Amino acid sequence: MAIPRTRPGNYPAFLSYGFRPFFLLGSIWGGLAVLAWLPILSGRLETASLFAPVDWHAHEMIFGFLPAIVTGFLLTAIPNWTGRLPVQGLPLALLAALWLAGRVVISLSAYTGWVVALAVDCAFLLVVVATAAREIVAGRNWRNLKVVVPVSALLAANLVFHLEAHLAGSADIGRRLGIAVGLVLIMIIGGRIIPSFTRNWLVRANPGRLPEPFGRFDAVAIVSSAAALGLWSIFPDSPLSAALLLVAGTLNLARLARWAGYRTFRDPLVLVLHAAYLFLPVGLIVAGLAVLYPETLPPASGIHVLGVGAIGSMTLGVMARATLGHTGRELRADAGTCVIFAAIALAAPVRFAAVLLPDVPALLHVSAALWVAAFFGFAALYGGALMLPRAGAMRTNGSRAAAR
Repeated sequence: MAIPRTRPGNYPAFLSYGFRPFFLLGSIWGGLAVLAWLPILSGRLETASLFAPVDWHAHEMIFGFLPAIVTGFLLTAIPNWTGRLPVQGLPLALLAALWLAGRVVISLSAYTGWVVALAVDCAFLLVVVATAAREIVAGRNWRNLKVVVPVSALLAANLVFHLEAHLAGSADIGRRLGIAVGLVLIMIIGGRIIPSFTRNWLVRANPGRLPEPFGRFDAVAIVSSAAALGLWSIFPDSPLSAALLLVAGTLNLARLARWAGYRTFRDPLVLVLHAAYLFLPVGLIVAGLAVLYPETLPPASGIHVLGVGAIGSMTLGVMARATLGHTGRELRADAGTCVIFAAIALAAPVRFAAVLLPDVPALLHVSAALWVAAFFGFAALYGGALMLPRAGAMRTNGSRAAAR
């Protein structure tokens, strides 16, 4: 639940909570980076980055877009966990500026040099880890300290990406490691919020079977999946990697089935989270099959189901719900929100088809257009809510002004 706590100060509402700047900036960058990717891929647009074009695209999706959304979520969730005031005002503005600086130095690293690009880009996640750990420890909320581990792993994967790109010319391992950490974050955070939101809605609107609580099975699924993804990141052609990915996919399908998602079709805000999580086991199974049958399934097939489907859909669903809840608006998906949910859900299968049918370039363009529509659509639909004070605060202020 949203617990509005802010410290009075001379800063705009945009800097009152972490989700506000990071959801808006992240969604805009998510759209812009993909919009730029197609002309870069075709050679019609050049970057001043030291990264190869494919690495620039992968980096800005995995270590640019994704950390912005994760940071917005964490800086908003942690005050609810700890009861402490959120990071806001000037410290939040400086953190957002550091994230923006990372996007600039990555795209201009041919001028800044790879060491400066690495230092500035990795500094953001380092500060996020330190800030999250400080707040959780200060609030003595020890059980949530574990969330710092995958964020630290994302920082380590980013460091590997930079070093590998510089030393080897391509960041293949860094790419897979970054995706792997993003997926583990979805398993941990999604495994917490999806059953919770589902239970809350079902108790209120559709009594009957409820999601299973977190138990030993969930822990086994997460640990097994993390091991499978770690091995696949380093040994992507190993039959053992394939076997473990298939097992991980099956475990996560069973985990999702325990959450009663089929009973949530009347609430798109809940349903989208179940649909997003479904892309995770499907992507793991496709990635495993791609190792065993590379002549039929190119390696990129599983990566794009996981990246576009699981990560893209989950981030969009979480951003929409969190924005509505934390800005005092009704937790209801309007027509525009349903459209952007549909766009991101379609982007993944179309991108998968584009990998299988490389001679049909229209598929790649359609998938990119759907992704851009989803995230630019979010910025257009929710930008006002992210920039303005909470709905309740606006009504209160308006009443006070009228009373005067």
